[in-house]
Amino acid sequence: MPKYLFKSRLNALGLEGTLNDGGTGRRVAVTEALAALGGSLECFYYGFGSTDAYAIVELPGNVEAAAAAVAVGMSGAGSVETVVLIDPEEMDSVAQIATSYRPPGG
Repeated sequence: MPKYLFKSRLNALGLEGTLNDGGTGRRVAVTEALAALGGSLECFYYGFGSTDAYAIVELPGNVEAAAAAVAVGMSGAGSVETVVLIDPEEMDSVAQIATSYRPPGG
């Protein structure tokens, strides 16, 4: 199943909810939301800086990943950046594909 990195930025509403629910409560909520989409949570962390929470998740595909990101955005509690993760074996396959890309001016 494809893996994704969700990088979440919380606004004041999201931070208030996190403090009320607790960090573990939010992890449970994320786990339940992913399960409803046919996916699972691999790991979940909070961080300092411009990103407040990081989650590595497995989902059936891009449609489900987009649905999860849209749900976060529509909640009004923050936003999420979604990164598609490629494992080393997939990268080996990428290396085997010839492309005919020409850089600008090349």
